[in-house]
Amino acid sequence: MRSKQRRAGARWVGRATRSAQAAPSPVDAAAAARAMAIELVAGRGHYDRVIAAVLEAKVSVWIATANVKGMLIEDTRARPGRRRSRTARAAYASIVGRLDELAGQGVELRLLHADLPSRAFRAELAKHPRLVAGGIALRRCPRVHWKLVVVDGELLYLGSANWTGAGLGAKGSGRRNFELGVVTSDAVLLDQVQAMYDRVWTGGECKACKLRDECPGPLAELARP
Repeated sequence: MRSKQRRAGARWVGRATRSAQAAPSPVDAAAAARAMAIELVAGRGHYDRVIAAVLEAKVSVWIATANVKGMLIEDTRARPGRRRSRTARAAYASIVGRLDELAGQGVELRLLHADLPSRAFRAELAKHPRLVAGGIALRRCPRVHWKLVVVDGELLYLGSANWTGAGLGAKGSGRRNFELGVVTSDAVLLDQVQAMYDRVWTGGECKACKLRDECPGPLAELARP
């Protein structure tokens, strides 16, 4: 997360936050309109832009999603002892394996999710001891409905796509979801989103949460990474 958060222009909304009895929550905000550069991504564009950025991460990948499922991605890299051919058909591999490679390179991996990951995702994760031992940090909050990806604190995806093959364009035409989102490197928006993410990640919203009975484990009870 960037060392200095930029909050200029934010205004707080909602009856509860305007009440003198309740302090406003940083996750309840409506920022003033301003110009920024964004890229629209739709369908397969999620794969070409968002997944590609994740695979090239050098520092960190923060993901927030309601659903987490196993995802196969194209792997056109040359196999040991073989030369890569321009005409070679793409092989497919689980993205979990590529995340394991990123963890081995020292990339910080965070996955904040609402539902229990799919059986396929959990089975693939179990094949990678480095990830299981902490190479990727998974935290679950049933209130999370965000769909976002932050790469290296410099690229942000915000949109409708969950962390699934159908959502992020990994499936073929006619099998993937209709998804829309935007990608930006806007520093102010990056700071705002990362601050919100980190607040939920570290349990900053747990005390006032009304869904404690449905929670698998309050994030506030976890040690700060």
